[in-house]
Amino acid sequence: MTKIKFCGLRSVSDIEAVNLLRPDFAGFVLAPKFWRCVSRETAKEMKAALSPEIPAVGVFVDNGFDEVAGYLEDGIIDIAQLHGAEDESFIKMLQSCGFKVIKAFKIGSESDAERARLSPADLILLDSGTGTGKLFDWSLIENFGRDFILAGGLTPENAADAVRRCRPYCVDVSSGIETDRNKDKEKMRRFIEAVRSENI
Repeated sequence: MTKIKFCGLRSVSDIEAVNLLRPDFAGFVLAPKFWRCVSRETAKEMKAALSPEIPAVGVFVDNGFDEVAGYLEDGIIDIAQLHGAEDESFIKMLQSCGFKVIKAFKIGSESDAERARLSPADLILLDSGTGTGKLFDWSLIENFGRDFILAGGLTPENAADAVRRCRPYCVDVSSGIETDRNKDKEKMRRFIEAVRSENI
């Protein structure tokens, strides 16, 4: 069964929709240069409101190790998702502290896919770029060889096709469930239904 991650959540109201619709993961952007970024205090409030069965994923882009580890140690997030130039030693240091790590890779060629496949991260995320909202060439990840999260340009309209063609461990969506830069509960519901229709 393909899992679902709603990312770029920004308010307790978003969390209320998550608790109702029950995706498998909830993502908070914690990288300051991105418009979906939330403060530490807001992330803490969102985590407190989030159903305990749904892991919170913190999205970072070249944040310092101590900052990332601090969010994990304080229980504000359960998993770190790294989108910057964090190297294997950064990943392994977090893992040595007992934390789960997702590493994101921009896929534009077969060599990009191979580099992602060899990552020591617990899970890898394959995308067209950080927050671009665009699809990449899915043929590059056919018969990929390990579990992955598929991201980039997913919507309620193409989610079922993505699951059929790519068979990802999880699909990740942010802009595809927004209207005017706000999470749209109807789009969130339709995305869930589209993915789960392929899991029957």
